[in-house]
Order: sequence, then C-alpha cells, then structure tokens
Amino acid sequence: MIVEELSARLAAGDYPRGSRLPAERQLAASLQVARNTLREALDVLEENGLIRRRAGAGSYVSEPELPGSSASVAVTTGPLHLHVMRGILEPEIARLAILNMPSATLDALVQLSDAMRTTSDPTGFARLEEEFQLKLAEGTGNPLLLACYHLIVKTRRQPHRAAMLRRQMTSERIHYLCQAHAALVSALVSRDVAEASELVQDMLIEEQRLLMQED
Repeated sequence: MIVEELSARLAAGDYPRGSRLPAERQLAASLQVARNTLREALDVLEENGLIRRRAGAGSYVSEPELPGSSASVAVTTGPLHLHVMRGILEPEIARLAILNMPSATLDALVQLSDAMRTTSDPTGFARLEEEFQLKLAEGTGNPLLLACYHLIVKTRRQPHRAAMLRRQMTSERIHYLCQAHAALVSALVSRDVAEASELVQDMLIEEQRLLMQED
C-alpha cells in the first residue's frame, strides 16, 4: 500500500523533517504508481499530520510536534472536552457568520446542504458535514476563530473518534441531520440569528445524547 510505503520512508528518515518531498512526477515514478494514486496517498498522510502542503510549493515533511501543539492537543482531548468546546464555538460561529458572511459563502453552504441530501454514504456525509461547518466558520471573517475550529475538526478526525462517528451515522441520523442542516440554511438565508443558534444547540444536544449512549 502506497500510504504504508511512504509512512515507512518518513519513519526511516529518508525525507528529513521539514524537507520538501520530491516532485509528484518523480515520487510517483519511484513508487511505480500513477500520479492520481500518489495524490490520494498524500491526502491520507496530510490528514494524519505526517506532511503539510503549500499551494504552489509542494509537500513538506511535518516537524516534530511539541507538547501543547495542535496535534498533541487533538490526541489528548477527551470526548466531553470536545463537546464542551463545540458548545462554546458553534453557536457563536453561526451568529457571527450571519452578521459577516458574503453571499458567495452562503451560496456554498446551500450547495453543501443540497449535497448532503443526495448522499447515503456515512463517510461521504460526514465529510460534507465537516465541510459545511468549516465553511460556516470561514464565514465569520475571523481567522483566529476559523483556526480554532480547524483544531476541532482535527480532534474529531482522530481514529477512535472517527470510528465512533461512523457507528453513529445511521440512515436515521443522516435523515435527521439533513433536515437540521436544511433548516439551518433557511435561518442563515433569512439572517435569523436566534433561530440559527437554537438549531445549532439542538444538534449539539442530540449529539450529546448519542455520546452518553456510547458510555
């Protein structure tokens, strides 16, 4: 598997920390794979924090994480801590997005909500929901708040949490979330802060109920 081969090379120090990986064409040739296959493997490595990409500059090997860094925080954060932070951030994100987001962001949220209604695949649905939340955070116009929410997403992507989310993503829950996000989009379109905040709180309460069942 290409991901395992690249991970092994990184672990062996074939590509030093902070260094730039070979160009995609060169790396694909050395691994004897197509470039689209290589890109899929690089996507996985980036999600796992092993590499980072810079637009127009290539892929770089991640530096070692220090205590208190985003990766170590993501690993050590408990489910309750994560839920508390979401309860603090998400209603405020909805409020600020309504006040600040441009029409292009709102259009993107409508499209994501529509896409959520057309998929029954749990993994695909979870990714669309994640994109929706990040786009909403982007709509606040606050880069620090967006960075904080990226950390929330990174924490939710931890393998044990991803497995829990897959267990919870039943057809009934997908149906509920589709309706909830469609209602949220309506509130965003009408710039109804109170309604949007209430809908976000309702979704968080429902997720808390599922979290308690996991315990």
